[in-house]
Amino acid sequence: MMKTHYHERTLVLLKPDSVQRGLIGEIITRFERRGLKIVAMKMVWPDRALAQKHYDMPKADMVALGEKAISSYREKGEAPKFTDPIKIARDIQRKLLSYLTTGPVVALVIEGAHAVEVVRKIRGGTNPLSADVGTITADLTIDSYYMSDASERAVRNLVHASSSTEEAEREIALWFTEPDIHDYDLGIEKILYDPKWERERERLVGGS
Repeated sequence: MMKTHYHERTLVLLKPDSVQRGLIGEIITRFERRGLKIVAMKMVWPDRALAQKHYDMPKADMVALGEKAISSYREKGEAPKFTDPIKIARDIQRKLLSYLTTGPVVALVIEGAHAVEVVRKIRGGTNPLSADVGTITADLTIDSYYMSDASERAVRNLVHASSSTEEAEREIALWFTEPDIHDYDLGIEKILYDPKWERERERLVGGS
């Protein structure tokens, strides 16, 4: 397999709204066009236990999530629902669990150089209203934290993408077994990664 030192694997979930809106092909195409490779894929209807494991996080991460949410409320000039970051984080988790278990999701393992960062750039910000134009969340949905907070639900932002290589490793192991993940060559990988590609072309042209 043609891989570089920078190759990574990351988990992507096309959430229930992606499936229900018929956006599976559109979203996958965006990753493939960039040169990323799908090495595992399946449709799953997550139960609460799986969703809980997916959104489980250490206490320090829950505090960070809660503090970020509190800051966001204050920036909008609104009072947060709770002042305790842990309570805020648990409330967010409750909404996310309900969202993820609403219907089938498509789970993918995506591989490529800098895969974690590249996938998140293609996905865009988690708040569609402020996401960069050209990203999935900006282009394909119109939800916002204003709307979701007012409706006491999670923001419907179509795609989950692992935020780090460590998170990706944990999440991939949760959604896939090792036999589910395939190593195979793509024709484009020679062009993307082979350091000898230009020299081979020059040799062929020079010998013609």
